[in-house]
Amino acid sequence: MGARGRRRAALSAPGVVAGQGIDQRGGDHLGRGGSALVRHPRIGERASGDPGDVALSAAEQSGVSSSDAAALAAGNAAYEERFGYIYLICASGLSGEQMLAALRERLTHDDAAERLVVMDELRKIAALRLAKAITP
Repeated sequence: MGARGRRRAALSAPGVVAGQGIDQRGGDHLGRGGSALVRHPRIGERASGDPGDVALSAAEQSGVSSSDAAALAAGNAAYEERFGYIYLICASGLSGEQMLAALRERLTHDDAAERLVVMDELRKIAALRLAKAITP
């Protein structure tokens, strides 16, 4: 394997590692107050707690504008009522409108399908955060 291949493999490793932890837990940790979601703020809300988490969340949700706030708050409430946990999406690079469109579409999922989507979103978030933590 050449230098390019080794670098590509090294860069994909955080996603693999992050995904393994989520895959091993399945969807059982997503319920109300589930440990996998407890450190994630609602989309459109400011994070609180650990300063590192606050900074990451603010950067990841930078596509949310004040004009999206009311619709996201209503969508978050409907989602939590429907599924019993917060709406989670890998927000990096998405606008508030895109996150809201995804939320509305996901409200049509059954419980099993949505748990799979949430686990995939958790994998994406974990991989991005891990890559940021290890990249100088």
